[in-house]
Amino acid sequence: MRWMQEVQRFKPSTVSRRMSVVTGFYRTCVIDTVLEHSPAEYVRRPVVPSESPTLGLSHLQFEALLTAARESANQFDFALVAMLGLLGLRVFEACSADLSDVGEEHGHRVLRVVGKGGKVVLVPLPPAVGRAIDRTVGERAHGPLLLNRRGVRMDRHCATRRLRRLAEVSVVRLPRMHPHMLRHTFVTTMLDAGVDLRDVQIAARHADHARPCATTGPARTSTDTPTTSWRRTWHPQPDT
Repeated sequence: MRWMQEVQRFKPSTVSRRMSVVTGFYRTCVIDTVLEHSPAEYVRRPVVPSESPTLGLSHLQFEALLTAARESANQFDFALVAMLGLLGLRVFEACSADLSDVGEEHGHRVLRVVGKGGKVVLVPLPPAVGRAIDRTVGERAHGPLLLNRRGVRMDRHCATRRLRRLAEVSVVRLPRMHPHMLRHTFVTTMLDAGVDLRDVQIAARHADHARPCATTGPARTSTDTPTTSWRRTWHPQPDT
């Protein structure tokens, strides 16, 4: 465990998760009488904070970033920011999306997203996100939604570089800009808009309900949904 913490410098959650696998293995060995005692029985795992350490952007910062992306000469910038910050996608989910993943379900445009563990979900596309995606299509009929400057699929490293460039253009001053900050912005924006925590967890597809915050909220009593809250909170100007 010290090797993971001090040499590999893994996060506490990563160390704890891997130690859980080791502990489970040795527990099975004890149950099957392969071992008399588990060597991992008294290993103390690192404390995992119940709140996400990632910081999001403020409302004004995100508006500035979104505007810079919309006005960028690179049409994929707007789609990238919209998919991360307005849909709450993880960067690998956005980068792995293909043109064929955009479709329609019950009269609404949706994006087929392959999330953690290969779980497939259909995410409704608000109009502004749909327009951002449409700008990336051009004459293409198939292939990745997001491309880099070489015309191949964008990866998380390219996405990070694009976001940092947009942050510089929009004068968003942050110690370090990375894609997950936009997902966190998506979550905090919905919470600030009064959306129930459970609805936020569903919209963000959080497998761990300890996220996005340490407390649990009451059952939803309003008619707010993730989509209606997004529409009330963000009002990007139509593309011209």
